[in-house]
Amino acid sequence: MERPEPELIRQSWRAVSRSPLEHGTVLFARLFDLEPDLLPLFQYNCRQFSSPEDCLSSPEFLDHIRKVMFVIDTAVTNVEDLSSLEEYLAGLGKKHRAVGVKFSSFSTVGESLLYMLEKCLGPAFTPAMRAAWSQLYGAVVQAMSRGWDGEDRA
Repeated sequence: MERPEPELIRQSWRAVSRSPLEHGTVLFARLFDLEPDLLPLFQYNCRQFSSPEDCLSSPEFLDHIRKVMFVIDTAVTNVEDLSSLEEYLAGLGKKHRAVGVKFSSFSTVGESLLYMLEKCLGPAFTPAMRAAWSQLYGAVVQAMSRGWDGEDRA
């Protein structure tokens, strides 16, 4: 796989990382729009959310958004040496598999990530930037997929 362009990724992430919760909420709102079946996977204290809005405003879910944005931030920081995150990302893949996330949902997450970046950056989100982020996200998912090894990747 082609290595993502580090400077394009860092430059675009600087704007996003200033308000991670706000942008992470855009990412997950888009994710629930595209794949509403994911909503029931998020339950805290056995409480089922009645709507995406209900989920997106819960303190527990806001913590989840912070964690996801931290993982993206870590990938951006290590963009030139993603192999250093290999074990961590495989563990993250295993965790997601354990809670019932389908492997195919990661492509929807990728679409939602690109959507969020585009909304945040507007015209500054160039085709080259989109390509760099797609490569970075692809590498992250590839590492996470090792947590699915030997399992069904439906």
